[in-house]
Amino acid sequence: MTNKFRSPGYHPTRKLKVILAGLHVAVVTDFSVAYKVILSVPVLGGAFLFRQWVDAGLILLAMGLMLISELFNSAIEVLCDFVEPQQNDRIRVSKDIAAAAAGLSILVWATILIVESIHLFQL
Repeated sequence: MTNKFRSPGYHPTRKLKVILAGLHVAVVTDFSVAYKVILSVPVLGGAFLFRQWVDAGLILLAMGLMLISELFNSAIEVLCDFVEPQQNDRIRVSKDIAAAAAGLSILVWATILIVESIHLFQL
């Protein structure tokens, strides 16, 4: 087995392009990812504007957690639909578990976003 980091075919810039392409597809095609990014950016911008670095880090961490779980959820759903296009109870359970993980991360993200918005903008 060859080491992929030492083989001549490994290019970090190609990996970055793949990452950005996947994120672009998720934001453009999945509304649930897009609106969460749109809601997070102004609050993150406010934290940077007011130089609240700990708040900005917390918002960035929550946003990252939410995006990661949403991307995994979307990937699991697409893969399950590809493997079994018909209704299947085992596939449904897998999708429900993935959705629960995404839902929990959304709950954490929303709580942090609301608390930080109130803190930053003194609503």
